[in-house]
Amino acid sequence: MRHVAIVGSGPAGYYTAETLQKADDIAIDVIDRLPVPYGLIRTGVAPDHQSIKAVSRRYEGVALTDNVRFVGHVSVGTDVGIDELTSLYDAVVLATGAPHDRPLDIPGAELPGVIGSAAFVGWYNGHPDFAKLDPPLDAPGVVVVGNGNVALDVARILAKTPEEFAGSDIVSHARAALSDSAVREIHILGRRGPHQIAMTPKELGELGHLERASPRVDPADLPDEGADAMLEPGMRKSVTHLRSFAANPVAKPVTIEFDFFAMPVRIEGDGRVERVIVERTTLDADLRSHGTGETYAIDAGLVISCIGYQTPPIPGVPYEHGRGRFASDEGRVLPGLYAVGWARRGPSGTIGTNKPDGTRIAEMVLEDIGRGAGKAGRAALDALLASRGIVPVTFRDWRKIEAAEIAAALDGNPREKFTSVEAMLAAIGR
Repeated sequence: MRHVAIVGSGPAGYYTAETLQKADDIAIDVIDRLPVPYGLIRTGVAPDHQSIKAVSRRYEGVALTDNVRFVGHVSVGTDVGIDELTSLYDAVVLATGAPHDRPLDIPGAELPGVIGSAAFVGWYNGHPDFAKLDPPLDAPGVVVVGNGNVALDVARILAKTPEEFAGSDIVSHARAALSDSAVREIHILGRRGPHQIAMTPKELGELGHLERASPRVDPADLPDEGADAMLEPGMRKSVTHLRSFAANPVAKPVTIEFDFFAMPVRIEGDGRVERVIVERTTLDADLRSHGTGETYAIDAGLVISCIGYQTPPIPGVPYEHGRGRFASDEGRVLPGLYAVGWARRGPSGTIGTNKPDGTRIAEMVLEDIGRGAGKAGRAALDALLASRGIVPVTFRDWRKIEAAEIAAALDGNPREKFTSVEAMLAAIGR
């Protein structure tokens, strides 16, 4: 029997397991530090994007196969070391994603009211690490830094009415806080222009259908319309949305203002965020942004930085600090140790991008380990954890947690997520 451990139960982990489990004579353990699976699908994808979250049913199908096992509530690096795993398994695949925010490295970024998107998204999605975040929503202005889909998610969630969350799985503490929000002006800052955004048409289009919020684009920021012909089709559709926002400004209680060619240079406030100083930028021939020296101020009580994520280092695993990912040769980190998904590539691509990546790393693992080295695998892991008094959460346990969440849902919503590890464990009688 060949034994493979996958660290992380998000998309990259389950896509890797999906390919591995089709092989003969193999047992796969998917290990996660939380008692619940699916990683980014559960706590990263926006709660009002249930069609994307539905991919978890595919992962459930993988998890229910005879040779795949979920080992939840086990922290690699704390409960069990990487060196221990590599001694027990023929291969260990790191699929830990990139759950940490890249820091916003400007003066004032340490002020209360400056929050990374991983923390803010985790707050409204009920991630146990961020459930107690309590972001300040008591001022009219919010600055969202970044020009990708995460920035759009954050702005959309801030702008929605309570009724617009029907059918979503936004957690109750976030729904309540947002319903009492004083936010009326959301600025999305991008240091480059409309042709350099990383926003997809669907997510941009959603902003045009919000009940109480209207997106705004300064027509002067848009390039000549003829230049759109050079864009790839998806980007052209995105820019068409921006042109529509510029041409058809609608008066609504909340505005979502796109500030292009705008770079935050300083955050000011007396004991908390009060304003953001923004420098206007220009692009050179290589489309790199440069400050012009011209600045303006945006009043804001909350700054949410959506400038990218990084994978947390694990002791003993080579790491690229500049890129926020594990160091690997196309996925091979060390003998018997691999990385997949964002842990390998850095935070790029969509959920689906992890499927071919998982397939390729799984095929690499199968090629490298051959018929296996006779390692003890899961039986040895169970014995090791038992000796340390650690009782893993099984997939059967998870289904009990899920059933309790579904039972607690508001009418029309798919679930009411538990937001603490203690509540999750209580649901299975621990």
